[in-house]
Amino acid sequence: MKIENLVKRFGKLEAVKDLNLEIEDGTLACLLGPSGCGKTTTLRMIAGLETPDEGKIYIGDKVVNDLSPVERKIAMVFQFYAIYPGMTVRQNLEFPLKQQKMSGEEIDSRVKKTAEMLRISQILDKDAMSLTAGEKQRIALGRAYVRDTQVLLLDEPLTNLDARLRATMRVELKRIHEEHKQTTIYVTHDQVEAMSMADKIGVMDLGLLLQYDAPETLYDHPKSQFVAGFIGSPTMNFLECDRVEKDRGPFLQFESFTLDASDFKESLMSGGKKLVLGVRPHDISVEARGAKQRVDAEVYLVEPIGDQNIIDLKVGSQVIKAVAPRTIKVSEGQKLPVAFDMDRIHVFDKESERALV
Repeated sequence: MKIENLVKRFGKLEAVKDLNLEIEDGTLACLLGPSGCGKTTTLRMIAGLETPDEGKIYIGDKVVNDLSPVERKIAMVFQFYAIYPGMTVRQNLEFPLKQQKMSGEEIDSRVKKTAEMLRISQILDKDAMSLTAGEKQRIALGRAYVRDTQVLLLDEPLTNLDARLRATMRVELKRIHEEHKQTTIYVTHDQVEAMSMADKIGVMDLGLLLQYDAPETLYDHPKSQFVAGFIGSPTMNFLECDRVEKDRGPFLQFESFTLDASDFKESLMSGGKKLVLGVRPHDISVEARGAKQRVDAEVYLVEPIGDQNIIDLKVGSQVIKAVAPRTIKVSEGQKLPVAFDMDRIHVFDKESERALV
């Protein structure tokens, strides 16, 4: 499916701004971003629940702007899953098929296949309202999968589940997608969901699609400071600096230290003098006494998380996070040298937030 120059306004608010996106058949694509970024509005326009002010939506090779939701051959699962009361699981799955006036044989076949796919065959004859939250969510998904659709739309379907059940359902949804390869658009604000499930992720903010790429590309090669900060846990550290020229080439001048950036000379020249260094917590070495470019730091706080420690480090007046093995023993107030992996740093132009390195 494809979206061309899509715009949606609510009064003076432009909720979606000139959105262009092409999703290959069989792809599980996530729209990821904070609340209010335009991702759900985009999904609702694809579904036909909102009317675009500008642009075109293609499902297959057909423009569907003027088609009703039923005519678009899509199925949608919402954040608040709706279960029909007074019906069994089987009757819930049969309902949309009966609305399409399918034969009893076809309905039975589809319900059986969908129940096996979602692993709910053993509860088909139970009262749907008596089930657990996870089982109810599977039923809501089943009502979408049981239909013959071109695109499946999922709007934060796991939000109301507890953390353990959410993790289980992520695995199940990924398994189902790998088996059936149905084109799916999944809206979420949870980057763990997006990174673990999606073939491709579109990161949105303030109505703009900032980057649409594979999860590993977003993590390793973010095109903007927003994308870099939104992807990854713990989040990327950002340190403001100035580009200064010396005999050997450009240096990054920080409040309390300087880094040789001559390896990135050409890339840095495309930006301004005011820059922002981005470095992920996993790319900071603690107690790096043998490193060429060491930075003096003080341990501010140690947060144990199982087999690792998140170490908050005070560098000048700023606090940054590093992730280190539990075997590295440090204590609050300890002064030590740290080093950034210069092969994995990111540098952004401060004004435009565009990635330079």
